[in-house]
This record gives sequence, C-alpha cells and structure tokens, in this order.
Amino acid sequence: MLPDLDWTFWTMTAWTDEASMRAYMLAGAHRRAMPRLVHWCDEASVVHWVEDATELPSWAVADTRMRDAGRPSKVRYPSPQHATMTYRAPRLTRSGPIHPAPPA
Repeated sequence: MLPDLDWTFWTMTAWTDEASMRAYMLAGAHRRAMPRLVHWCDEASVVHWVEDATELPSWAVADTRMRDAGRPSKVRYPSPQHATMTYRAPRLTRSGPIHPAPPA
C-alpha cells in the first residue's frame, strides 16, 4: 500500500496463482470493503496482468500498466479524471508503505 497525499491510496498485490487471488477477492476484508468503494472514492481503477518476474514492479510501472490496460471502477461521484484515467500519478514524496512487506 502506498499512502499518497490528499487521501489517495494506491494498492498493489501479487499472487502465485489466479485461484488464490480470486479466493482473497471473494472473502474477508476485501469482500466487505469493495461494495463501499463506490461511496468512498471519486477515482478508482483496476488492472490485472500476469508477470513472470518474481519482484513487484515499481509504482511508476504499475501506474503505466493501469493507464494502458486497466479500467475505471464504478464510483458514485466520479472526478472529471475518473473515466479517462487521467488522474495524478502516484507520489512517493512524503509517503511510504503503511505495512512493511512480509519476509519472503
């Protein structure tokens, strides 16, 4: 998770297989939180891709992939940038992970 300024939060997850990702999406905290996203956010998007690398991409690479291959999520009060995904890029200054990555 990358907490940006102005109540902007970026998340990135990596899974060993699609079945594990889908099991997480359909259970627990994620399942309870996602229906609220439509009310909480004025910009939200998602992208899914398969990567052979064993390390997470940089926030800049993930942002580029989001804009090139992602799609906007449904939100009740979208910003003018929401539909075109022309929102501000992730800012790393004065931000950092909320939780450190678990040990490998």
